[in-house]
Amino acid sequence: MEDIDKNADGFIDLEEYIGDMYSHDGNTDEPEWVKTEREQFVEFRDKNRDGKMDKEETKDWILPSDYDHAEAEARHLVYESDQNKDGKLTKEEIVDKYDLFVGGQATDFGEALVRHDEF
Repeated sequence: MEDIDKNADGFIDLEEYIGDMYSHDGNTDEPEWVKTEREQFVEFRDKNRDGKMDKEETKDWILPSDYDHAEAEARHLVYESDQNKDGKLTKEEIVDKYDLFVGGQATDFGEALVRHDEF
């Protein structure tokens, strides 16, 4: 939160929220996705409609309670690795995408390879 909260007031206002993702750099026309993010802030991020996100609202944005990180990572691994699109992974499909599995944030398996000689 401290990185985004540029005025250090303990809240993230709309301009700080947008400024974390997009810099105008002299361009007066905002991309469509920036306009969508502005709407997201007003409609969903700022739940109490006070024009800024407090710590709880920021937490809900960064780590939504209805989002299962493990399931999302599993779906991502299957989607990226399942070459024949049968919904199952074979040993060969996993080995072919070795870097995807050892680099995964959910398992941190790549770190285990460094710490254990048996791997």
